[in-house]
Amino acid sequence: MSEHSGMIGEAAGPGWLGHAAPMLRAALWGAIGFLAADWAVAAALGSRLGAEWPVVTGFFAGSTGWVLGGGALEACVRPWFGPAPAWDEGIGAGRFLRFHSDHKIIGIQYLVSATVTFLLAGLAAMLMRLELMTPKLDVFADAQQYNEAFGVHGSLMLFAVSVVAIVGGFGNYFVPVMVGADDMTYPRLNGLSWWFLVPGVLAILLSPLVGGFQTGWTGYAPLAAQDAVGQDLYYLGIFALGLSSLFTAINVIATTLYMRAPGLSMGRLPMFVWAMLVTSVLNLIWVPVIGTGMIFALADRILGTHFFDAQGLPLLWQDLFWLFGHPEVYIIMLPAWGLWLEIIPVFSRKRLFGYGWAVAGMLGVMFLSSYVWTHHMFTTVADSRLVPFMTTTELISIPTGFMYIAALGTLWKGRIRLRTPMLYVLMSVFNFLIGGFTGVFLSDVPADFQLHNTYFVVAHFHYTIIGGMVFAWLAGLYYWFPKYTGRLYSEGWGKLAAWLVFLGFNCSFLGMFVAGFDGMNRRVAEYMPYLGGINAWISVWSFVLGLAFGIAILNLLISAATGKRAGDNPWGGKTLEWQTSSPPPHGNFARPPVVTGDFYSYGPERGVTTP
Repeated sequence: MSEHSGMIGEAAGPGWLGHAAPMLRAALWGAIGFLAADWAVAAALGSRLGAEWPVVTGFFAGSTGWVLGGGALEACVRPWFGPAPAWDEGIGAGRFLRFHSDHKIIGIQYLVSATVTFLLAGLAAMLMRLELMTPKLDVFADAQQYNEAFGVHGSLMLFAVSVVAIVGGFGNYFVPVMVGADDMTYPRLNGLSWWFLVPGVLAILLSPLVGGFQTGWTGYAPLAAQDAVGQDLYYLGIFALGLSSLFTAINVIATTLYMRAPGLSMGRLPMFVWAMLVTSVLNLIWVPVIGTGMIFALADRILGTHFFDAQGLPLLWQDLFWLFGHPEVYIIMLPAWGLWLEIIPVFSRKRLFGYGWAVAGMLGVMFLSSYVWTHHMFTTVADSRLVPFMTTTELISIPTGFMYIAALGTLWKGRIRLRTPMLYVLMSVFNFLIGGFTGVFLSDVPADFQLHNTYFVVAHFHYTIIGGMVFAWLAGLYYWFPKYTGRLYSEGWGKLAAWLVFLGFNCSFLGMFVAGFDGMNRRVAEYMPYLGGINAWISVWSFVLGLAFGIAILNLLISAATGKRAGDNPWGGKTLEWQTSSPPPHGNFARPPVVTGDFYSYGPERGVTTP
């Protein structure tokens, strides 16, 4: 049994205020911690409240107050001193507004946070595209404000949405259920993970209040040394988000290896669980690298060290950043591939093709992804690094192709049902193919020299991340919607939103390939007038894309409240999450499940799992 068993208490008090009391306490303690530390350090140093030391100290104090106030004080700290863990995990809506150790509650907390962050970062993107409707500055006061919006958009989308939405949301919710466990191995550590996500998001989101940062989401030195205090919040925010991912990775690995149901061998693991396991190994290896880089960079600014500034080694920052930053692409895409291979067999009513090859592909990507980072730096490194990293970058297309073989082989002659989740998966497969194909140009040194720092790179990157991962995330939101809500979504609105998202996305980002070939540089607020037409086209379709995302998410919100009851297994899936109630009960199963066959065989009475 999980360590929180028997600790579910009564609601903190009647009504909404009682349910929200822990969250309100967390916000109050966090605000008091930040303001008190900021004021005390500013007074001690005789500096202004928004100076570096006051803000950095305030972040640590505020984050500590936030985490402890939400319930970690009673759940995690007091037990260190002898008392047994005792905290109120609430009932109803109140469960989501406090420290909780049930993996399903934590998964929903991650999903809601990722969705809200996605919308906020998307709003920044809409402002950027509004600015780029014309060649001159119209929306932002100056290029610095545009750069601040760009940095917030990129940092949140990469570190707080793309890395978190599937891994933190679906990983937390479904990995224990899919392996037949009652919870994660370390429930209280899992509970802590989400509480570090919020300070990380807030640090980046609020960085413009103290000058923002001009480096974009990559934080390049030595430019970072010239930035305002907002650059410190970038480092602190990414570090906090990294801790959140690290805690989740530890739990996913331990739960998958040690808490599988009887009969569930590694050779029978669902594809989504395999994807989460491989992703978590990458997180465990590489998140500490980027965290170390953030600490060193912060030390350069507040302690006077010289790791990355002009007196140190600016190129070292790029190495440390991309040592994590390119495995990060696969930290983002491996879960998306897992969703492909989970959803396609269900809606094709056909056995998964090439299970072993797909697993081998994931393991191959995990290995090779650690040896390709320098292709982000072809224009800045010595010639001796060009050919080896061009080679490893192009080699990674081989194990990536295994996922395509498995997906297309399963689709071949299948009885395909084009429901909304399947539509999003097929769109993700198509979009990522374009992202992968255009990536070949950027992995080739001569071509990259011409295309580097143009909108061709922007288009390629978004075809990979939005086209691949975000479409797969939307597929997962719709696929598992009946399971985590117990209701059905509106199929008509779901399909309409899917086609609008697909049309808006492709019309926007295919245009960026054209702009890149025409000489449009990325990360600029003003550009040559001859590029005005193509930028206006991109912006208009970007607004359509933003509206379409809104429709897709609004459909889910309305359906969660008014949708028809779904039943336990509306899709006829065979993995374990479909063999329990919707939503699953506390502990996930009425009795421990036993796996007696293959999850992906759709012949009569084959591959049955029994609870």
